[in-house]
Amino acid sequence: MRFSKYHALGNDYLVTSENSDHITSKVILNLCNRHYGVGSDGLLVGPLTSERANFRLRIFNPDASEAEKSGNGLRIFCRYLWDNNLVNDGPFTVETAGGIVSAEVTESGRSVKIDMGTVSFSSRDIPVTGHHRDVLMEEIQVSDACFKFCAVTIGNPHCVIPVEEATASLANHYGSFIEKHSNFPNRTNVQFLQVINRKNIKIEIWERGAGYTLASGSSSCAAASVAYRLGLCDKDITVHMPGGTISIEIDENYKVIMTGPVTHICNGEVSDECFT
Repeated sequence: MRFSKYHALGNDYLVTSENSDHITSKVILNLCNRHYGVGSDGLLVGPLTSERANFRLRIFNPDASEAEKSGNGLRIFCRYLWDNNLVNDGPFTVETAGGIVSAEVTESGRSVKIDMGTVSFSSRDIPVTGHHRDVLMEEIQVSDACFKFCAVTIGNPHCVIPVEEATASLANHYGSFIEKHSNFPNRTNVQFLQVINRKNIKIEIWERGAGYTLASGSSSCAAASVAYRLGLCDKDITVHMPGGTISIEIDENYKVIMTGPVTHICNGEVSDECFT
């Protein structure tokens, strides 16, 4: 299997154009394993044929579950398209299981701008258990702690927890409990959100199916949207993560534009032995 490897602020993905019918759970688990495979935070399969967009992408977590959408994964896939001369300077569309996005590659591939779609706080859309409502500052009990959280979707589910100080230890200690909490039928991504000022936030991330993550594009969109909805930030927000920063623009209808960097690491070929 041939692949390309990229990272977006330390969140690394493998990209392959292999037929997705051949991508089994065992293949994904072995490929993403950092000891027995190439190692990555996920696998991107595409470009695939789409009847609704220019390209279609499937996104797999390292535990072999399929993700609806990934901001960093989308930026990496767009850079892959650019590197293979499948797109140019103009905008194009990509279909994911979480919806269609519009993208544009800039700075000779080093930066990608994506219209990620519209954020919803609706419990039905996310989904979150219970009656239909916008999920804002509700209590959640996990392990030995009780937090206030907001839940959102931008094509995939997020649980955003405002805290005075966002730390890696919070994400590592509580992330897995929250990801699998009974409130979230499809599990959830988790962000601990610290507001720095009106234009800057800091987040620590536990990614569904992947664990502690240095950066996440969809998490940045979710956390920034919560900060804006709660009146804590303006509409243009820089999201600070351990891996670096992403720029988020939010309009009055909660449509989100994400801009961030992508770095090409290598191209290669995986031996069939890896999968036996």
